[in-house]
Amino acid sequence: MARTISIGRQDFEKIRINNNFYIDKTDFIRQWWEEGDDVTLITRPRRFGKTLNMSMVEQFFSVDYAGRSDLFEGLSIWQEEKYRQLQGTYPVIALSFAKVKETSYQDARKRICQIIKDLYNQFDFLVDSGKLNNSEKEAYHNISADMEDYVAADSLNALSNYLMRYYGKKVIILLDEYDTPMQEAYVGGYWDKLAAFTRSLFGAAFKTNPYMERALMTGITR
Repeated sequence: MARTISIGRQDFEKIRINNNFYIDKTDFIRQWWEEGDDVTLITRPRRFGKTLNMSMVEQFFSVDYAGRSDLFEGLSIWQEEKYRQLQGTYPVIALSFAKVKETSYQDARKRICQIIKDLYNQFDFLVDSGKLNNSEKEAYHNISADMEDYVAADSLNALSNYLMRYYGKKVIILLDEYDTPMQEAYVGGYWDKLAAFTRSLFGAAFKTNPYMERALMTGITR
């Protein structure tokens, strides 16, 4: 029986579970990993399958998908033993700025901070893990949509630190459509403010982050 193509589906797990038609792109994982770059940026226009690939990478590396060999069996990446052993062994921070399309700087900043807050909510088990001291627990609870700029700037770096201490391994950070807010900022006339905000956030998360193993970013701008 012919497989359903399932147009628009961006969740790798759903495609595999439902046996949808899928062109095997898992060798990208091997190529990316063997390049050994700290941060990789992939720029393509919309509808090139970037989000699906990010979902594939997240589900390959994330500890949340440990033991999910069923998602990768029969695909290219599963041919090598060292990659079979690598699946599901890293803490992964995955976020997307694809929906940050506000018309003002205040709203765009608040949306980005809310995305980070939602990310922290996913890992709130860290607060009671015994890995955080009292000041770090307080800082964890201070992450919000209205947090100060300096708190937001350090938020992804701090979360990387907490996760590394909990799992004993440096984190992989995945950021989909990093530049969607910047496109809206250019059109809306608040480019300089948002550029300064994201420069601080990205600098701490990707450039000066000793708790990061690798990072992968996608963008929709040339």
